[in-house]
Amino acid sequence: MAGSHFGIIHFEQSPAQGPVVAHALPARRIINANLPPPKQPETVIAVKNLRMPPPIAVELAEYDSTWPPLAALHSGHLAALGDLLEVVHHIGSTAIKGILAKPIIDLLPVVTNLELLEQRRTVLERLGYQWHGEYGLPGRRYCLLEDAAGRRIVQAHFFEAGSFEITRHLAFRDYLRDHPIVAMEYEDEKCRAFALFPHDSHAYTAEKAAFIKRIEAQALHWVSSKTPQDGASLR
Repeated sequence: MAGSHFGIIHFEQSPAQGPVVAHALPARRIINANLPPPKQPETVIAVKNLRMPPPIAVELAEYDSTWPPLAALHSGHLAALGDLLEVVHHIGSTAIKGILAKPIIDLLPVVTNLELLEQRRTVLERLGYQWHGEYGLPGRRYCLLEDAAGRRIVQAHFFEAGSFEITRHLAFRDYLRDHPIVAMEYEDEKCRAFALFPHDSHAYTAEKAAFIKRIEAQALHWVSSKTPQDGASLR
């Protein structure tokens, strides 16, 4: 971000056993890996004739106030889908103020029908999105947007209206927004997973999955126990 100054956490190998050791500099803002990336396999996993994006190096950045406007901007572009699109939610860590996040906007567009969405796949491709189908999660259509340099900037997780996955994602987001201590625990979990897998976004995500599942259960209970007067919102 222009005009910003970021402290870095460097990860180095210890001479004995080789574990990754973190050395924090003042004013932590971005965490990334200084280790040379391991050689990536030449093959790309194929599922249902779709190419799955390979893992990338993990970068964690401090919360950026430009993320919500960026989410709104990219959500607006999806209006090209017409009346198939019901609403677009900003989800993921970039939607939770105050915690470290990968600087990739996660969107959850809700559509009336997934089959119709597949018929309009070319609309998304004209917007620059790569289509990856379910990408390991039944009922989802995952699309990826990269910038001119090939950096991932938006992940769109399309679900059909009424899917429980929508409730699950939004409950987790809203619970962390309303419980800052839990949000900071999640940040700690991110840092732990990053220390283990700084160059493998897939392994990084898998490593923190158990934590997310536990907090998600609390979030769903929290949402179900609230009344409309409590201000619970999954929008």
